[in-house]
Amino acid sequence: MKIAVTAAEPSLDAAVDPRFGRCPYFLIVETDDLTFEALENPNLAAGGGAGIQSAQSMSDHRVNVVLTGACGPNAIRTLSAAGIRVVVGCSGLVGDVVNRFKAGQFKLVDQPDVGSHVGAGTSAQSPAPGMGQGGGRGMGRSGGGQRG
Repeated sequence: MKIAVTAAEPSLDAAVDPRFGRCPYFLIVETDDLTFEALENPNLAAGGGAGIQSAQSMSDHRVNVVLTGACGPNAIRTLSAAGIRVVVGCSGLVGDVVNRFKAGQFKLVDQPDVGSHVGAGTSAQSPAPGMGQGGGRGMGRSGGGQRG
């Protein structure tokens, strides 16, 4: 069976990258003998549609299952339409995650576990792009300040 694992580096000893559409690498692993092909993800810095484009790439590579940390709704829909199953919540080293999958320790999902655009540079915890933590109230003087 061919599975794809989102990876931080092109190695079975690499950490699983938590993002599907914007991971640095996809390791396409043959579960029978653990041979793999490392694919650089051209969608890493895409302005939009990274999940959909990455899912289409997995279909092009005839992957049966994707193992990743998180997967959004557009990617899940595209993967499902291609007949590719998904496991989310994966972490640790790629090789260990593959062995855990082979041992049946993961549950396949058909629903996203994150909202749209996670991993695109913003999150609920971070300020909007270009905004600092101060909300725009700097130390500059305004018209009513005293001068000394």
